[in-house]
Amino acid sequence: MMEDVEGERTPRDFFSRGADEQQAFLEQTWCDNCQQVNSGMVEPHEYELKGVIYIEGKCKVCGTVILTELTDEDF
Repeated sequence: MMEDVEGERTPRDFFSRGADEQQAFLEQTWCDNCQQVNSGMVEPHEYELKGVIYIEGKCKVCGTVILTELTDEDF
C-alpha cells in the first residue's frame, strides 16, 4: 500500500462508479509480482493523493498490492 503522507489521502467511493466502470478497473490490471496483465484485483480502495486518483487493491493471483493511477483517458 502507498504510504499515507500525513493524512494527505482523500478517500473516494470506488463503489459509486457504474458497474461497467468498476468491472473494467478490477479486470484490466497489471501485477508487478506476477508479471501478468489482466490478472484481476480484489479489495479495491479508491483515493486521491496530491491531485491524482488511485485505485489500490490486491492481485487475484498472488495477493500482492497493485495500484492503478487514473489518467484523463480513464474518464
